[in-house]
Amino acid sequence: MSVSHVTTHILDTGAGRPAAGVAVVLFQNDDGTWREPAASSTDADGRAKDLGPERLEPGHYKLNFATGAYYAGLQTQTFFPEVDLVFEVTGPEHYHVPLLLSPFAYSTYRGS
Repeated sequence: MSVSHVTTHILDTGAGRPAAGVAVVLFQNDDGTWREPAASSTDADGRAKDLGPERLEPGHYKLNFATGAYYAGLQTQTFFPEVDLVFEVTGPEHYHVPLLLSPFAYSTYRGS
């Protein structure tokens, strides 16, 4: 079957630095039910590198970012207590899904 891997990183664009210590959970949609194959947190560089498994079947996936807890730790109010990014794995490629974050906005893109 297809072999692919997902990674992410978070940049706190409001603070101008990587967002360290953010919990990230990878979910896979199996016939309408989300299951959790992996969880991690971002390192000092804002990267979650260990969102295994190395083998992802084609289908729909979701990255959940615990942004509320991150901002609570900074004693900063945020409008988004969590961010869910849903994407589709179609083949054996590497999937990099970054999050650009500020207390009242976020954006994403397919990275490399």
